[in-house]
Amino acid sequence: MTGGVPDGGAVTAEPDWAAPFADGPLDATVVLPGSKSLTNRYLVLAALASDRSRLRAPLRSRDTLLMAEALRSLGVRIDDVPPEGESPGGAVPDWVVTPPETLSGGVTIDCGLAGTVMRFLPAVAALADGPVRLDGDPQARLRPMGPVTDALRALGVDLDDDDDGHLPLTVNGRGRAPGGSVTMDASASSQFISALLLAGARYDDGVTVHHDGKPVPSEPHILMTVETLRDAGAIVDDSEPNTWRVEPSEINALDVSVEPDLSNAGPFVAAALVVGGTVRVPGWPQHTTQAGDLLREILDTMGADVRLDRSGLTVVGSGELVGIDIDLHDAAELTPTVAALAALASTPTWIRGVAHIRGHETDRLAALTAELGRVGSHITETEDGLRISPAPLHGGRFRSYHDHRMATAGAIIGLRVPDVHVEDIGTTRKTLPDFVGLWQGMLDGSGSVVLSR
Repeated sequence: MTGGVPDGGAVTAEPDWAAPFADGPLDATVVLPGSKSLTNRYLVLAALASDRSRLRAPLRSRDTLLMAEALRSLGVRIDDVPPEGESPGGAVPDWVVTPPETLSGGVTIDCGLAGTVMRFLPAVAALADGPVRLDGDPQARLRPMGPVTDALRALGVDLDDDDDGHLPLTVNGRGRAPGGSVTMDASASSQFISALLLAGARYDDGVTVHHDGKPVPSEPHILMTVETLRDAGAIVDDSEPNTWRVEPSEINALDVSVEPDLSNAGPFVAAALVVGGTVRVPGWPQHTTQAGDLLREILDTMGADVRLDRSGLTVVGSGELVGIDIDLHDAAELTPTVAALAALASTPTWIRGVAHIRGHETDRLAALTAELGRVGSHITETEDGLRISPAPLHGGRFRSYHDHRMATAGAIIGLRVPDVHVEDIGTTRKTLPDFVGLWQGMLDGSGSVVLSR
């Protein structure tokens, strides 16, 4: 990183992608795959459960495949099984997860750039019967891990991270972990808390986590963790502010359908606002713990007509959008989508409460400032967010910094601005196996665009 701007100039294996320019209103139905956050939480709980679990319509993307392979290396069996009523070779299969009696040590786990893998699995690895080494992409070694490793040591887990709070690290599993109570500062990521809670029911004394610091970001993700634990029969007490207690117990087998990923829906529903026309997302849940549900309020405020009914979500836009003043502390993953919309709006936007996304896949505040500025936006990085004012935009290279949400932000800009070329669009495979195909299908007006799960 130089001058606060991430290094986004690395040579990639793929040529830059010419972001499609939309030449008319949209009329598309976009069927999205399952939630990455839910898929990886369910996989962890299924690996620790007392019996076989079935995950229906799980997401299959780089992050979830990394989680599945990591658990397989620990001795967990994860089989592809046709959905009920389907023959082999038909619909994309479910995952049936069979936990071992004891997790296997003596292995190395590739975390890629997946925060859920690198942060959730050290607590799981403590239950293995030998050492488990975790490493990942070069950028993963820059992401903070210290609150997790320090907390695990306080809970009686033996691990070695060279005392620098980053990957690589080795957890010296002993087949069990004492557990107990720990105080941590999780103001950089809610994943630090979720990591301890997901494995906590299998620790001898359970786990109690006290947060002491600035407000925890993305709290809906902690609620998602609590709800998935309760789905698996764990007893969780979250009645006291900034404190979560998981009682020691067995984890029951799961049979669950994975909700569509609402954050991944962001660029697609945003497209209706940018271009005009209608985008429908079937299966949008009526009630959810996903932070991406805030998109309904954001798009409505910025000028779209947003309707949620039993058939799903419908977003209708006119191609005209206005700025917004919003605190995205609890839904910071939406920042790149909102920033891209703001760059196309007719009035200023303030995005607040997202200082912590400097520690995401890249420093997203610096990256958005650099890349939106590169195509003409008047954008200023603030202490905890961004200020974006109306300005004429022009084409150019939009760097992705190996960050899937930066790449999709570039795609949004390209809908209205000719000659935008996005670097490394393939990084979107982190959460969407075929973003390019789905995006083009939406623009082609092919009616129903179904992304393989």
